Amino acid sequence: MVFDFFGDKKKVVISMSHIGALPGAPLYDAKGGLNKLIDDALADVEKLQAGGVDAIMFGNENDRPYVFKGSPESIAAMSAIVQAIKPELKVPFGVNYLWDPIASVSIGAVTGASFVREIFTGVFASDMGIWEPNCAEASRLRHNLGRDDMKLLFNINAEFAHSLDQRPIELRAKSAVFSSLADAILVSGPITGEPADASNLRKVAETVKNVPIFANTGVNIDNVTDIFNFASGVVIGTHFKVDGYTWNAVDGDRVKRFMDKVNSLR
Repeated sequence: MVFDFFGDKKKVVISMSHIGALPGAPLYDAKGGLNKLIDDALADVEKLQAGGVDAIMFGNENDRPYVFKGSPESIAAMSAIVQAIKPELKVPFGVNYLWDPIASVSIGAVTGASFVREIFTGVFASDMGIWEPNCAEASRLRHNLGRDDMKLLFNINAEFAHSLDQRPIELRAKSAVFSSLADAILVSGPITGEPADASNLRKVAETVKNVPIFANTGVNIDNVTDIFNFASGVVIGTHFKVDGYTWNAVDGDRVKRFMDKVNSLR
């Protein structure tokens, strides 16, 4: 199953554009400012599009340590960066402000994003403390901003965290669709760049039939064939970077090799 904005394309690849640290974050490069953030993200986007990815998702992975509530300056900056790059986009795009569903929906709505990824449901013990997202508030915000068309991608087993909900992952996924109106379910590994547990992905895919299932972390050219046995698509960031290192720039050759492999599968 795929989203309507991908047409009839099967086994969708959403690639990450990891924006540099935003204003307010400890790693923010004040000297380079927004212009450097835009230039760096645009360079990655050009390589991703040349490699043939199906969609691009902008994320603030560099805003370490992460927060649960985005600051006004960082939300404004991320919105401005996405808006500046938007004229160069040839594929659908989405956004994800870590780890704030309200900020993610806000940025996505004002920039015209096709989708938003975030942790919308559950309670987690995490590196950042106790994590309690507000799905209802985020969904109502999407509606009130007139963006019911913008898909909400629910990451149901957060990186850097452990779910305090003891229900099996497949039941949590089914519940997120039934009670929280998830447009897609994403299954993650324990940390950025590490693959999701194959049994978790299989159980979710076998249980949830009416929305797409995506592998959200750790996808690479060696495991994508097995992942596509269960998943409708993948979100991929780290594997597309120089030397497969999360914080490096995108390597266009790695993107092309991966997409050549995907195209042979679909």
